[in-house]
Amino acid sequence: MAKKMTKTIAFANNKGGSGKTTSCANVGYSLSTLGNKVLVVDGDMQLNLSLSFYSEETILGYAAGEKNLYHAMKKEEDLSDYVVPTPYENLDLIPSSTLMSGIEYELFAKWQRELILSRSLEKIKDSGVYDYILIDAPPTLGGWVMNILCASDYVIIPVEASPWGLFGVANMFEFLDSVKRLAPNLILLGVVITKLDARKNYGRQTLEVLHEYQEVTVFDTVIRVDSEIEWAQDNSKPVMVHKRNARSAGEYLNLAKEVEEYVHRSGQH
Repeated sequence: MAKKMTKTIAFANNKGGSGKTTSCANVGYSLSTLGNKVLVVDGDMQLNLSLSFYSEETILGYAAGEKNLYHAMKKEEDLSDYVVPTPYENLDLIPSSTLMSGIEYELFAKWQRELILSRSLEKIKDSGVYDYILIDAPPTLGGWVMNILCASDYVIIPVEASPWGLFGVANMFEFLDSVKRLAPNLILLGVVITKLDARKNYGRQTLEVLHEYQEVTVFDTVIRVDSEIEWAQDNSKPVMVHKRNARSAGEYLNLAKEVEEYVHRSGQH
């Protein structure tokens, strides 16, 4: 059997509240239901991606120990030894730690510090175990996010459909341009509009602004406001597991299918 070509996708936005972590978690789960083997990597000190699959007690146990991303990065170790299974078939996790707040300091003096995550993922990617690796980046622009993007083949930018949702998105695009000096093959897979309230016209305004960036693809799938997402998060479950017929569950499944299609069309497969 031919070895899989692992595709690594970062979910990034320098603005908090964009639906970045929610999208990473639910696209990851949806891709796994489509027959893909998926690894999700929690790159944020807030632990929210980890908490999307496990209870707070379990995740805080990982965070307090050494089986988390922070200790792997600090020691520059192969991440294969830091993978934990989720309760769901075909879906694994590398948990985060609250100590990730100091990761920039830990990496500052290291050799080729922007490529440490990339090197730590090499063995996993070369093994061909996973079809997709999804990485949740913190809502900042700096050395650690650059690390995440340099380790990725693609980046997806979730943008909230609100008056403040587009704030700073131009800075995000400029940051991507600077990252491409180190990772010239990085592809902006697309922008996904999240938290759309159909009763308001922010979605149309957001779309109009994004279309002003001629080289930026906007996913057809839009994630609308859905209280079931919050209930799912409160129960540490993907929304499709919490309530299979929830509107957002169908939207994230459609988004995952679009992601597969866009990756295939990009030629990096």
